[in-house]
Amino acid sequence: MFDMGAETMALPLEEKMKFEQGDEGQSCGYKKAGANAVDASGQLDTVEFLNISKDDVLAFPRIAHRTYPAPAAAAMITAVVPFVRNALDVNYTMLRVFNEKLGLPEGTLERLHDLGEYSGSEARVIRSPPMPGKTTADRATLGAHTDFGSLSFLHNRLGGLQVLPPGHTEWSYVKPIPGHAICNVGDALSVFSGGILQSNIHRVVPPPGAQSDFERWSLVFFTRPGNSQVLRALVEDSPLIAEAVKQRPEKNFETGSTAAEWFARRVKYQRINNRKGTETWAASRGTEHTPTVA
Repeated sequence: MFDMGAETMALPLEEKMKFEQGDEGQSCGYKKAGANAVDASGQLDTVEFLNISKDDVLAFPRIAHRTYPAPAAAAMITAVVPFVRNALDVNYTMLRVFNEKLGLPEGTLERLHDLGEYSGSEARVIRSPPMPGKTTADRATLGAHTDFGSLSFLHNRLGGLQVLPPGHTEWSYVKPIPGHAICNVGDALSVFSGGILQSNIHRVVPPPGAQSDFERWSLVFFTRPGNSQVLRALVEDSPLIAEAVKQRPEKNFETGSTAAEWFARRVKYQRINNRKGTETWAASRGTEHTPTVA
């Protein structure tokens, strides 16, 4: 997957832009550096990435949503399909564990993430350019955010990922460990669980020290609910979740939004072409416990 990503990012920008994700809230496809804001001021991101939809992967060679650059298409059988299927196996194992711990009826979370329904689940390969001499204060390469879906599994080889846990005022680095992946809980699972599972705020900054002299490559798989699923706390299905919601009356766990609507909104209003002011950034926010953090 990293090789496929390197071959894709090495293509001329004109060629990559034929597969651009666009400004209407679609995620799958290519995103150039500088297409998204990283904060309310409109500062631009510095990363480029390619998102490959789970639906396109499982449908291959049929097209579910779109086509992809030649290196991705060529690697579909040998790399992309195996990666996505393995990632789904791991993610669904985690969903079953959370299902039990949350006191939900067997199969509840799997039903909300039915593989037979189109969803925003996708693989992403990300390239961050070398940033020698840059510091955290210079700029975030990817702005502070919570993930949009349920679970994210991240593989990276250099530092730069930071988290801001609830109750903390300073960012902490997450050190990459060879042979390990970093797992994030996203907005959807946080809402489904009534806030028992929290969607953590994270960002990417220039890697510390000598690491900043190198390109930073990351590979992620995002598991998201079926497009039609409404994001709301599962209070009728679990006394544990019902009690958690009761204890947090200030929080709204009835979003009134489907997974597809939530996802498209967050993608769309990060796009710099859609920016009208600070309210655009606010419209891109999810379940962040500190919405204005950068």
